[in-house]
Amino acid sequence: MAKQQNAGGAAKTVETLVRPTVEGMGLRLWDVRFEKEGPDWFLRVLIDRDEPLDTDTCEAVSRAIDPLLDEADPIEQSYYLEVGSPGLGRRLTRPEHYEALRGQKCAVHLIRPDEAGRRDLVGILQGLDAEGNVTLTDGGESCTFPVKMAGYVKLCDDENLFD
Repeated sequence: MAKQQNAGGAAKTVETLVRPTVEGMGLRLWDVRFEKEGPDWFLRVLIDRDEPLDTDTCEAVSRAIDPLLDEADPIEQSYYLEVGSPGLGRRLTRPEHYEALRGQKCAVHLIRPDEAGRRDLVGILQGLDAEGNVTLTDGGESCTFPVKMAGYVKLCDDENLFD
Protein backbone atom coordinates (compact mmCIF):
# COMPACT_ATOMS: atom_id res chain seq x y z
CA MET A 1 0.00 0.00 0.00
CA ALA A 2 1.34 3.45 -0.84
CA LYS A 3 2.41 5.56 2.11
CA GLN A 4 0.55 8.81 2.64
CA GLN A 5 2.47 12.02 3.17
CA ASN A 6 -0.33 14.16 4.62
CA ALA A 7 -2.48 13.68 7.71
CA GLY A 8 -5.80 13.70 5.80
CA GLY A 9 -4.59 11.08 3.34
CA ALA A 10 -3.23 8.92 6.14
CA ALA A 11 -6.54 9.06 8.02
CA LYS A 12 -8.51 8.07 4.90
CA THR A 13 -6.16 5.18 4.19
CA VAL A 14 -6.41 3.93 7.77
CA GLU A 15 -10.19 4.32 7.72
CA THR A 16 -10.47 2.10 4.66
CA LEU A 17 -8.14 -0.42 6.25
CA VAL A 18 -9.80 -0.69 9.70
CA ARG A 19 -13.51 -0.14 8.91
CA PRO A 20 -14.29 -3.81 8.11
CA THR A 21 -12.69 -4.98 11.37
CA VAL A 22 -14.43 -2.34 13.51
CA GLU A 23 -17.81 -2.99 11.92
CA GLY A 24 -17.22 -6.75 12.14
CA MET A 25 -16.97 -6.29 15.92
CA GLY A 26 -20.46 -4.77 15.96
CA LEU A 27 -19.22 -1.19 16.31
CA ARG A 28 -19.42 2.01 14.25
CA LEU A 29 -16.31 3.79 13.06
CA TRP A 30 -17.03 7.42 14.04
CA ASP A 31 -13.80 8.99 12.79
CA VAL A 32 -10.09 8.49 12.16
CA ARG A 33 -7.72 11.36 12.90
CA PHE A 34 -3.99 11.62 12.37
CA GLU A 35 -2.86 14.59 14.45
CA LYS A 36 0.41 16.14 15.54
CA GLU A 37 0.67 17.23 19.16
CA GLY A 38 4.00 18.76 20.07
CA PRO A 39 6.70 16.51 18.64
CA ASP A 40 4.44 13.44 18.51
CA TRP A 41 1.91 12.08 16.03
CA PHE A 42 -1.29 10.34 17.16
CA LEU A 43 -3.48 8.06 15.11
CA ARG A 44 -6.90 8.24 16.77
CA VAL A 45 -9.53 5.70 15.82
CA LEU A 46 -12.87 6.78 17.31
CA ILE A 47 -15.49 4.08 17.69
CA ASP A 48 -19.12 4.17 18.78
CA ARG A 49 -22.09 1.95 19.55
CA ASP A 50 -25.56 2.37 20.95
CA GLU A 51 -24.63 1.37 24.50
CA PRO A 52 -21.73 2.97 26.41
CA LEU A 53 -18.21 1.96 25.46
CA ASP A 54 -15.75 0.58 27.99
CA THR A 55 -11.99 0.32 27.99
CA ASP A 56 -12.13 -3.42 27.30
CA THR A 57 -13.90 -2.77 23.99
CA CYS A 58 -11.39 -0.07 23.04
CA GLU A 59 -8.55 -2.42 23.91
CA ALA A 60 -10.08 -5.23 21.84
CA VAL A 61 -10.35 -2.94 18.81
CA SER A 62 -6.78 -1.73 19.30
CA ARG A 63 -5.51 -5.31 19.42
CA ALA A 64 -7.54 -6.22 16.32
CA ILE A 65 -6.39 -3.31 14.14
CA ASP A 66 -2.77 -3.05 15.28
CA PRO A 67 -1.61 -6.05 13.18
CA LEU A 68 -3.47 -4.65 10.15
CA LEU A 69 -1.66 -1.34 10.52
CA ASP A 70 1.69 -3.04 11.06
CA GLU A 71 1.28 -5.18 7.94
CA ALA A 72 -0.03 -2.43 5.63
CA ASP A 73 2.33 0.22 7.11
CA PRO A 74 0.27 3.13 5.68
CA ILE A 75 2.02 5.84 7.72
CA GLU A 76 5.67 6.65 7.23
CA GLN A 77 6.57 8.27 10.56
CA SER A 78 6.16 6.81 14.03
CA TYR A 79 2.92 7.49 15.89
CA TYR A 80 0.90 6.50 18.92
CA LEU A 81 -2.28 4.50 18.26
CA GLU A 82 -5.28 5.50 20.37
CA VAL A 83 -8.68 3.82 20.16
CA GLY A 84 -11.51 5.50 22.02
CA SER A 85 -14.98 6.98 22.02
CA PRO A 86 -15.80 10.28 20.32
CA GLY A 87 -17.11 11.20 23.78
CA LEU A 88 -19.39 13.94 24.97
CA GLY A 89 -19.58 17.02 22.80
CA ARG A 90 -18.56 14.95 19.79
CA ARG A 91 -17.86 16.87 16.62
CA LEU A 92 -19.88 16.20 13.49
CA THR A 93 -17.41 15.82 10.64
CA ARG A 94 -19.15 13.55 8.12
CA PRO A 95 -22.54 13.54 6.39
CA GLU A 96 -23.55 10.36 8.24
CA HIS A 97 -23.01 12.15 11.56
CA TYR A 98 -25.60 14.76 10.60
CA GLU A 99 -28.08 12.04 9.71
CA ALA A 100 -27.44 10.00 12.87
CA LEU A 101 -27.81 13.04 15.16
CA ARG A 102 -30.82 14.64 13.46
CA GLY A 103 -33.19 15.95 16.14
CA GLN A 104 -30.41 16.41 18.72
CA LYS A 105 -29.26 19.72 20.21
CA CYS A 106 -26.03 20.95 18.61
CA ALA A 107 -23.72 23.94 18.98
CA VAL A 108 -22.01 25.65 16.06
CA HIS A 109 -19.16 28.12 15.89
CA LEU A 110 -19.03 29.94 12.55
CA ILE A 111 -15.72 31.04 11.06
CA ARG A 112 -17.23 34.45 10.25
CA PRO A 113 -20.39 36.05 11.63
CA ASP A 114 -23.58 35.39 9.69
CA GLU A 115 -25.78 38.17 8.30
CA ALA A 116 -27.29 38.66 11.78
CA GLY A 117 -23.79 39.08 13.28
CA ARG A 118 -23.83 35.73 15.10
CA ARG A 119 -20.85 33.40 15.31
CA ASP A 120 -22.18 30.99 17.91
CA LEU A 121 -25.44 29.14 17.34
CA VAL A 122 -27.32 26.48 19.28
CA GLY A 123 -30.37 24.58 18.11
CA ILE A 124 -31.95 21.31 17.14
CA LEU A 125 -30.19 19.74 14.18
CA GLN A 126 -32.49 19.30 11.19
CA GLY A 127 -29.77 17.84 9.01
CA LEU A 128 -27.29 18.45 6.23
CA ASP A 129 -28.71 18.87 2.74
CA ALA A 130 -27.21 17.75 -0.56
CA GLU A 131 -25.71 21.22 -1.16
CA GLY A 132 -23.77 21.08 2.14
CA ASN A 133 -26.04 23.36 4.17
CA VAL A 134 -26.79 22.65 7.84
CA THR A 135 -30.13 23.66 9.34
CA LEU A 136 -30.75 24.24 13.04
CA THR A 137 -34.03 25.25 14.64
CA ASP A 138 -34.48 27.05 17.93
CA GLY A 139 -38.10 27.45 18.90
CA GLY A 140 -39.81 28.81 15.81
CA GLU A 141 -36.64 30.22 14.29
CA SER A 142 -34.60 28.35 11.70
CA CYS A 143 -30.99 29.01 10.73
CA THR A 144 -29.24 27.54 7.68
CA PHE A 145 -25.55 27.92 6.87
CA PRO A 146 -22.95 26.19 4.68
CA VAL A 147 -21.13 23.52 6.71
CA LYS A 148 -17.83 24.78 5.26
CA MET A 149 -18.43 28.07 7.13
CA ALA A 150 -18.46 26.30 10.51
CA GLY A 151 -15.33 26.02 12.61
CA TYR A 152 -17.16 23.19 14.31
CA VAL A 153 -20.55 21.60 14.77
CA LYS A 154 -20.79 19.51 17.92
CA LEU A 155 -23.37 17.64 19.93
CA CYS A 156 -24.59 19.37 23.11
CA ASP A 157 -24.82 16.25 25.25
CA ASP A 158 -22.51 17.53 27.97
CA GLU A 159 -24.46 20.56 29.21
CA ASN A 160 -26.21 19.27 32.32
CA LEU A 161 -23.63 16.87 33.70
CA PHE A 162 -23.28 18.64 37.03
CA ASP A 163 -26.88 19.76 37.70
